[in-house]
Amino acid sequence: MNDGIREYVDGIFAPYEDTKSLSELKADLLADLQERFRELRAEGKDEHAAFELTVDSIGDIENTVQEMSSLSRQLERKMVTRFDASDLRKSDFSGVSGRGGRFERSALRGSDFSHADLTGSSFRSSDLTEANFDGANLTDANLTMADFTRASFHGSQLVRTDFSTSGLAETRFTDAALTDVSFQKAYLRRTTLTHCTFTGVDFSYADLRGLNLDGGTFISVRFDMAALEDVSFRGATLRDVSFRGTSRKYRNAIRTVNFDGARIDKLTYAGLKGLGANVDNAQVA
Repeated sequence: MNDGIREYVDGIFAPYEDTKSLSELKADLLADLQERFRELRAEGKDEHAAFELTVDSIGDIENTVQEMSSLSRQLERKMVTRFDASDLRKSDFSGVSGRGGRFERSALRGSDFSHADLTGSSFRSSDLTEANFDGANLTDANLTMADFTRASFHGSQLVRTDFSTSGLAETRFTDAALTDVSFQKAYLRRTTLTHCTFTGVDFSYADLRGLNLDGGTFISVRFDMAALEDVSFRGATLRDVSFRGTSRKYRNAIRTVNFDGARIDKLTYAGLKGLGANVDNAQVA
């Protein structure tokens, strides 16, 4: 084995020793170069010429290694945010960058995710009771079939976030703008939704019984087939909001909803009136 070739390869890979996935590439490259060197020597080339020709035969390997190292480190960083089926109760993830992280089927009760970037992350089927998501970025996050009992979302960024079929009893949403968020079939009894705006949000088939939505702004929101007994929209603004349901139970529930002082556009108002809702004290705007 030619020591010069080994030293040459060691020099190329030295800056990337902490990148685990490059070790196999290094071993393969060293073996190929040693074989090429032996072939050149067998052809009659002296040691110096064989070494130079061997090194020249691999082209700009340094750029290739650098690019592979960069990609490998990105992948390794992504692997760090895979916590599926883990017991991480009361863990501190505050302020972390965990884009695309996976926390599925995990025990995360009481964990702190405040001000973390969790864009595209998944918490599917996890226990997030009393978790803190204040100020967190949850754009495109999958939060389906999870337990968020008494969790907090103060000032959270909620865009295309999916809470479908999740439990949100006593969960607190405050000072948050919810855009294209899905709460389909979610449990929202005793949930707090204070100083929030709702744009394109889907509450279809959700359990909202007894919910206080006073003063909220609802634009292009769906409440189709939701459980709405004793929900209050006092002083709220409703524009292009859908209340659709053909069952007697849904119509009976609509009659218990409080729309006093609400500002409602003409089409939404007509739809509610057609369902038998009491909108006498609402304002058509």
